[in-house]
Amino acid sequence: MKLSIIVPVYNMAADGKLAFCLDSLVNQTITDYEIIAVDDKSTDNSLEILKAYEKNYPDKVRVIASPENRRQGGAKNLGLRAVKGEWVGFIDSDDWVTPDFYEKLFAEAERTGADVVGCNYNITYEHSFVPGKPARSNHPGQAGILDEEHKRELILNPGSMVPKIYKYSIFYDNGLWFPEGMFYEDNCLGPLTLLYAKRFAYVDEANYFYYQHSASTVHHISVEKCNDRLTTMEYFMGECYKRGFLEEFPEEIEYRFTEIFYINTLFTYMLGVPFTKRRISYVKALRDGIMAYFPEFDTNPYFYEKQDAEVKKLTKMHCKNPAYFFWYYTLLTTYRKLRKAISRKK
Repeated sequence: MKLSIIVPVYNMAADGKLAFCLDSLVNQTITDYEIIAVDDKSTDNSLEILKAYEKNYPDKVRVIASPENRRQGGAKNLGLRAVKGEWVGFIDSDDWVTPDFYEKLFAEAERTGADVVGCNYNITYEHSFVPGKPARSNHPGQAGILDEEHKRELILNPGSMVPKIYKYSIFYDNGLWFPEGMFYEDNCLGPLTLLYAKRFAYVDEANYFYYQHSASTVHHISVEKCNDRLTTMEYFMGECYKRGFLEEFPEEIEYRFTEIFYINTLFTYMLGVPFTKRRISYVKALRDGIMAYFPEFDTNPYFYEKQDAEVKKLTKMHCKNPAYFFWYYTLLTTYRKLRKAISRKK
């Protein structure tokens, strides 16, 4: 079999989301493929929908029902253990793809001899194939034989895992598994797969539809999700150390860790978690965390190159005095929101 498509599913039955995703998959223009739909102990009727597709498309759809909720990483691991295809792809169960999505990726794989192929995606707020806001997952300069220079770039900007296909051997031969029981599992495994790949190819088209909606578990910010981001990056750091990548690419891995573990989490927490649930103690713990791993993160050349002046100023303030940063940034963002609201009324 050529391709296995893994679809982790949790409570996606409402509003036809799951059906729209599955319809896009069963109608692909390629023929030699399977869809492994893993129900992650849904509490709605997602599993019943999956079983109906399995009954209607017995040659294409296989359903795995997890006996416990393992989050997306655990569901993906169950799918990986059941793969029959030479290649593997992942799709979120509220997203969808164009009918020729996989055909175009495989055409590029055959043309280039790549073992990972990716494309761009559309950000959309409605279930349709009308192009939404295009967004790059990767860029053409990352394509080619993955020498050290290309791998440095892919550590810094690995892109999303879902608008890609991978040779299954990258996972199987190198013992790559997603962290389980948490969100942001791709933050860990995405760069690792590319460090083991030999050639990356890129289709400069937006053929994957990334659905955004208020009920999505991906977009809602909570303290739990902030903690999961920290944990996945600690997992990533441990894997890089164990596999020798930290020694080979120290500056790139340090910056990637700093960006996700520290900078993204700090500002996501301050902007996304409701004020009544924010705690100075949490902000202090983030400072202590980055100091424990990389106390001189601000001397990293990528930090100097990629972060703007405000981030540099605010992280310096945060590291010096977390409480002062907490109140300063709270007042700053409140002022900006008020100013924006006033300007809209004019």
